[in-house]
Amino acid sequence: MKKLLFLVTLSLFAYACSAPVETQQAIAVNQVASINTTYNGPRYPIVVGQFENKTQYHKGIFYDGKDDQIGHQAKQILKTHLVSTNRFTVMDRWNLEQIKQEAAYAGQTLNITAGKLVISGAVTEFGRRETGGEALGGVLGGSRTQSAYAKISVSIIDVNTSQIVFSAQGAGQTNLTNEQVLGFGSKAGYDATLTDKVLNLAMIEVVNRLVEGLESGKIVLPGQ
Repeated sequence: MKKLLFLVTLSLFAYACSAPVETQQAIAVNQVASINTTYNGPRYPIVVGQFENKTQYHKGIFYDGKDDQIGHQAKQILKTHLVSTNRFTVMDRWNLEQIKQEAAYAGQTLNITAGKLVISGAVTEFGRRETGGEALGGVLGGSRTQSAYAKISVSIIDVNTSQIVFSAQGAGQTNLTNEQVLGFGSKAGYDATLTDKVLNLAMIEVVNRLVEGLESGKIVLPGQ
């Protein structure tokens, strides 16, 4: 009995002292359809203007309209995908004050390129929901689906005339389903990343529409 107790204690000690297991995995991200494609046309000088969250998502009773997290996130995603198309020259105005300070440190004078087009827009629809059901009160199993949906609208504006020269919309939905049968299967809690994934997906659709408009001649540089 003492020998068995000693072996059990030794096994528990060895388990407690075992090194943690670390795993790493690179995950492919969704990209616009035109990435890494050949393009010989002009690059459109464009400035990303105002971008807002027009939905009630992330707007509680204490929301003051100043910290628009969804709007800021959408704006950053838009800039990233616009650059990746290789069709636009995107001017960054968000970090302009910091850029001015760094130029002053270097003793340089800023030579800021003016945009000929401004793109602005809004997240017009955004939401999450959860659906699911149980078989025989959950004894036989059940399923749970988390869904996130987003819709984005943008307009391209001629800086010389303030006319809207092109508009586009994009929408996306992301679903995560977990199923269990007789106690077997996956079971997951609330997945907050669905919110970020669906916003990125909707923005990809928007940028794809912009590239289509550019290549079809519907977006024309001012003066051309």
